[in-house]
Amino acid sequence: MKARLALLALLSAGAALAADSLDTPLAAAGDALRGRQVFVSREGGHCVICHFAAGIVPAGDVGPVLDGIARRLTPGQIRLRIVDITQVAPDAVMPAFHRSEGLRRVAPAHAGQPLLAAQQVEDLVAFLGTLR
Repeated sequence: MKARLALLALLSAGAALAADSLDTPLAAAGDALRGRQVFVSREGGHCVICHFAAGIVPAGDVGPVLDGIARRLTPGQIRLRIVDITQVAPDAVMPAFHRSEGLRRVAPAHAGQPLLAAQQVEDLVAFLGTLR
């Protein structure tokens, strides 16, 4: 709850938009092994359904290839794209994984809840940070 309030404060203040980055971690330092699990898990982000990353099979081709993402984006830029891609690309088809307000067509059982918990976001940032 505390992390969500901090995120809302940052987004509403325009901090993320101005810098194209969300530099403040939402939780404790991420773990790349747990982040890999979030990447591939149906119960997690299931990122693999749309994105390719070396060594992970099967892989989708709807979203951009994530190999080398850690060379192209900072951890804060990666975090913002996971939290709410619409802050960077308003027409993106990727879900806002840590936003819970202003969403459409949300099942009643999931209303008001982000798709990924703050720690899962940080774990995913850590995993994507290994993709150089």
